[in-house]
Amino acid sequence: MEYGFTTAAYVVAAVLFIQSLGGLSGQESAKRAVWYGIVGMALAVAATLYGPGASNWLISLVMISAGGAIGWVVAQRVQMTEMPQLVAAMHSLVGLAAVFIGYNTHIEMVRVVGMDEAARAALNGFAAVIAHKSGVEVSILRVETFLGVFIGAVTFTGSVVAFGKLAGKVDGKAKKLPGGHLLNATAALVSLVLLVAYLQTGSTFALLGMTVAALFIGYHLIMGIGGADMPVVVSMLNSYSGWAAAAIGFSLSNDLLIVVGALVGSSGAILSYIMCKAMNRSFISVILGGFGGTTGPAMEVTGEQVAIDAEGVAAALNDADSIIIIPGYGMAVAQAQQSVSELTRKLRAAGKTVRFAIHPVAGRLPGHMNVLLAEAKVPYDIVMEMDEINDDFPTTDVAIVIGSNDIVNPAAQEDPNSPIAGMPVLECWKAKQVFVSKRGQGTGYSGIENPLFYKENTRMFYGDAKKSLDALLPMID
Repeated sequence: MEYGFTTAAYVVAAVLFIQSLGGLSGQESAKRAVWYGIVGMALAVAATLYGPGASNWLISLVMISAGGAIGWVVAQRVQMTEMPQLVAAMHSLVGLAAVFIGYNTHIEMVRVVGMDEAARAALNGFAAVIAHKSGVEVSILRVETFLGVFIGAVTFTGSVVAFGKLAGKVDGKAKKLPGGHLLNATAALVSLVLLVAYLQTGSTFALLGMTVAALFIGYHLIMGIGGADMPVVVSMLNSYSGWAAAAIGFSLSNDLLIVVGALVGSSGAILSYIMCKAMNRSFISVILGGFGGTTGPAMEVTGEQVAIDAEGVAAALNDADSIIIIPGYGMAVAQAQQSVSELTRKLRAAGKTVRFAIHPVAGRLPGHMNVLLAEAKVPYDIVMEMDEINDDFPTTDVAIVIGSNDIVNPAAQEDPNSPIAGMPVLECWKAKQVFVSKRGQGTGYSGIENPLFYKENTRMFYGDAKKSLDALLPMID
């Protein structure tokens, strides 16, 4: 009965997770998709606790309650601007869990292998599963355990570094130790040798040595990635955490964990590929790390930034017929999405065509801007992807950039030595007038200078984005 219920519950939960991922592809269905995921996870946890081999109910319930309470508090306190680093932190926990479970599996294997037949017959739970495995099956379990610990360790330290960079606690510039990729390759080769040793002997020292090497790889990979590419890193680590979960599933013989891990791993890998394509990066170079650096001296930027006040921006908007708004991380920091939504409403009420241009890596998290605009109830049909709207800038009267830098940087096309050279960008400088809402004259998170700010048709609308837009709203006819 327990096996039948657990299997059926796992199948239903897997279907709900698939529906959840599918629904997240559209803004209209995203809220419903989140509930699919919540229900699926609740069902999976309940089925696991009720399933065969389950024990220590009190400890399990206490840990679930504690984790749920911590999650609730964190969710209440974290702002939307802090979501990227929160996601990175969650990935680190998945990686750490994979390491702990891998070591628990190893400890059980060592304990069971050393028992005689009579002692094995009295075992229950996971130890009993190991006791009934043949020599070949134990070898396979060792490989699964080794891979789970390896991927988990890489994910853990990589995610911790990503959290530090996104939170501003670690320098966002790409940094590598002397030797660069050679160090990563050496650590990977050492891990491969230790895999062979572990497969043959089950040595604890082999597992410990690999763990140290994997922790270093995760740290060094992400340290070698520049801040401009951190959105790709977040999705890449999401993929790593999924494969770590799948490896745990194989070790524990948990079918649902395998399915969920494969879903997360593959979807994260696909998203990373899409984002790499949007940034003109090689997917292999993302996995290896180390992109986002310069190849030579940057092109000199000439001219000066010309400021404009709210009255000047309002006059241009009142005269314009077509307007494109480009949101970025600065909008999230200022929490200006509601003001942007109100500006959009007033402009459309005046008969003007208003659309939003969303770059695939706008913000510091995939879909960051889409979530903010949906929260502010901006109509879905006027939120356009880069490929849909980029050709329309030459016929646009006004482009408004709110807190963006790299995704509207002409250096991607004009400067072959730029860290973002070749990256597809929103070509807003081709509009008749460009207004950039920006707090100051700094270069932004990635530290890359932007020639857009110095172009003749660009005016800088300095100040906090929310305050600037709020001052602008009463002047819109």
